[in-house]
Amino acid sequence: MTRSYSRLATFCIVAVFAFSSGGIVNAQTYPTKPVRVIVPFTPGGISDVLARVMAQHLSGAMGQQFFVENRPGAGTTIAADLVAKSAPDGYTLYFIDMTTHAINATLYSKLPYDSVKDFTQIAMVAQTPLIMVVHPSLSVKTVKELIAFAKARPDEIVYASSGNGTILHLSGETLKSLAGIKMVHVPYKGSAPAVAALLGGEVAMTFSTTPPALPHVKAGRLRALAVTSPQRAPLLPEVPALAETLKGFDIVLYNGIMGPAGIPGEVVSRLNKELARMMTLPNIKEAWAKQGADPIVMTPDQVTEHLKSDISKLGKMVRAAGAKVD
Repeated sequence: MTRSYSRLATFCIVAVFAFSSGGIVNAQTYPTKPVRVIVPFTPGGISDVLARVMAQHLSGAMGQQFFVENRPGAGTTIAADLVAKSAPDGYTLYFIDMTTHAINATLYSKLPYDSVKDFTQIAMVAQTPLIMVVHPSLSVKTVKELIAFAKARPDEIVYASSGNGTILHLSGETLKSLAGIKMVHVPYKGSAPAVAALLGGEVAMTFSTTPPALPHVKAGRLRALAVTSPQRAPLLPEVPALAETLKGFDIVLYNGIMGPAGIPGEVVSRLNKELARMMTLPNIKEAWAKQGADPIVMTPDQVTEHLKSDISKLGKMVRAAGAKVD
């Protein structure tokens, strides 16, 4: 019996070592097959645009295809839940709207996942202001004029967002709270559909990411009243910051990469280092600048701390604005 036990123990040790070694080899050679990158919005918004640039770069740099898969709906919670429940092997990544992910932690009373613990934070890649745009038929040219209009006609202004709980939704609700006005919210499945609704006259206003709105602003089909960053944006230097009218208005969209909890550290490290290198490349800087985005480099630990900080900061804004999931 002693001899049998010894053989069994030896077999177990060898098996564990082989499994562990295999895990290390797989991490070191990652990726060995295509990697899907989940984007929680419809095509055309800034998350989709930046994710596709990133996926193209990683495909060339890492020797396997990185492909974008759009999974919009429910304020990004459908995509987040899918990622949280995926295998933690590095082959399902989440091009996350970090800000909306942080908002949802407070906005939703119950989520099917923990916004921090059920994910592996990998890297941050961009920060971008939003543009507050109105249809030219709305007789306002400044934020002050819009506030005056809304106070004189409560609930007459209908504004679009990219979905309940998204950064666009919170921006609208924060505007209502700080300005003391009433507007009607209509959620869509992304920035591009929201801008399309605005162009079609279905709504009067939206806060938009840069890609779907900027061409129409430049062409005069939409009027930009403000940007949501604390200072004016280089891409639209003539457009004031909302904070110039409403002190303390500061909402910036952050994009980053996450995966399900438990991705091997070696895989996380390789992705983080490659994305940090990517942020230094002239063609990437140019691509980001065209979208009004600034590159960001963070370690995985810094991403985690940033997310926790945003959950606290934006949670307070959600409560102050009274934002709710309709």
